[in-house]
Amino acid sequence: MDKLLAFLHLPRRLWEEAGERLSFLPPFPTQVDSLALFALLLVAGLLAGEWLHARLRWPRLIGYVLAGSLLGPSLLGWISADTLAQARPIADAALGLLLLEAGRRLDLRWLASNPALLRGALADVVLSFFFIYFFATAVVGMAPAWAAATAAVTMASAPAVVLLTVEESRAQGQVTERVVLYTALGSAAAFILFAAVLGIVHVELSKGWLNAVAHPLWVVVGGTAIAWLASRIALAIAGRLPKRSLAQVFVLIASALFAVGVARMLAVPVFLTLFLMGALLALRDERQVLTYTALPDAYWLLAIILFVVVGAALPWREFTWIAGLQALGLLGVRALAKLAALYWAGGELAPAKRLLVGIGIQPLSATAVFMAYEVAALYPGVDRSALLLPLFAAAIMELAGPALCRAALVRAGEAEGRRQQTGEIG
Repeated sequence: MDKLLAFLHLPRRLWEEAGERLSFLPPFPTQVDSLALFALLLVAGLLAGEWLHARLRWPRLIGYVLAGSLLGPSLLGWISADTLAQARPIADAALGLLLLEAGRRLDLRWLASNPALLRGALADVVLSFFFIYFFATAVVGMAPAWAAATAAVTMASAPAVVLLTVEESRAQGQVTERVVLYTALGSAAAFILFAAVLGIVHVELSKGWLNAVAHPLWVVVGGTAIAWLASRIALAIAGRLPKRSLAQVFVLIASALFAVGVARMLAVPVFLTLFLMGALLALRDERQVLTYTALPDAYWLLAIILFVVVGAALPWREFTWIAGLQALGLLGVRALAKLAALYWAGGELAPAKRLLVGIGIQPLSATAVFMAYEVAALYPGVDRSALLLPLFAAAIMELAGPALCRAALVRAGEAEGRRQQTGEIG
C-alpha cells in the first residue's frame, strides 16, 4: 500500500521538485481547468452521438444529451454547476442560432394560401395549451400561474431537434415541410404565451401590477427591436457579398451573436429575439440575399454544445417516480392534443400522413428547459418543485423526441436511406 501511495504521489513530488528550480511553474494543479473539462465533455458527447448513430442508427442528438446527463452535476459530477454556468452563454448562442434558422423557415405566405394548415396550427396551439394546463391543475395540483407557465413552455415542439433531425435524415417532402412549419408556428405561439405568462407569474408572486404589465412589454418590444436591428445589419452587409458564400454565413452568425449579446445585456430572452430575427429575415429578404437550402456545417458544432449542456443541466438528481409519472402524463396529453389537432385539421394530406406530422412535432427539449430557467430566474426563492414537471418532461423528450421525429420521417418515406460514414457530421 505504501508503494502504491508513493507511486500516486510521484507526479506531485516531481512537479514540486521542478518548481524549486523553475520559477515560472505554477503550484501543482489540484483540479482540472473548467475549460478543459468542458472540452472533454463536448468530445464525449460527439463520440457518443457518432457511436449511437453508426451502430444503432439513432439520432446523434440522443448521444449528445446522454453524455451531458452522465457527466453533468446530477450524475457523475465531472462537470460542476459552476462550469455549467460558465458554458451557459455559449449554449444561449447555440440555441439562438438554431431558433434563428427556425424563424427563417416560418413561411407565412404558404400558411395564408392553405386554410387547412392554419386550422391545424391553431388547433395544435389551443389544444396543446389547454390539455397541458388542465393536466397540470387537475391531476398534478399545480397553482394556475405555474400551470400556465408549464403549458407555455411545453406546448411547442423543439425547433432545434426538428431541424437537425430533418437535416440528418436528408428528409424532403410534404410531411417534412409540415413538420418544420408547425414547429415554427408552435414556437411563435409559445413565445407569445410565455411573455403573457411572465405577467401572470408577477401577479402571483409580487405585490404590485407594474412588473406584471411592464415585463411582458419589455420582453416583446425589446426582442422585436433587437431582432429588427440585427436583421437590418445582416441584410445590409450580406447584400454586398457574393451569394451563398461563406462570408454571408459569417455575417449572419455575427449579426445573430450581436443580437444575443444585446438581448443578454437588456435581460430579453435570447431564444425569443433570435426567433424573431429569423422571421424578420424571412419576411424582409425579398431579393433572397441570404438564401441557402441546407444548414451550415457550423450549426452541427453548435448542436453538440447545446445538447451536451442541456443534458448536463437536467435535474436528474431530483428525479422521483411520482415526478416521472407526472411528466409521462403531461407528454401523453400533449401527444394526444397534437395528434387530434392535425387529424381534425383535414386538408389535402391523407389522414395517415397527418398523423405522421403529429408524431414528427412531438420533440420538446432545449427551448423548454431554457424558458423554465428564465421563469425560475425571476424569483429564485420560489420552490423549485414547480419547475420539475416541465424539466422532467423535457428530459424524457430529449431522448425520445429525436427518435420519434426521425421515425415519422422514415415512415413517411421522406428520409434518405443512405448510410453515412462514421464520423461524418450532418
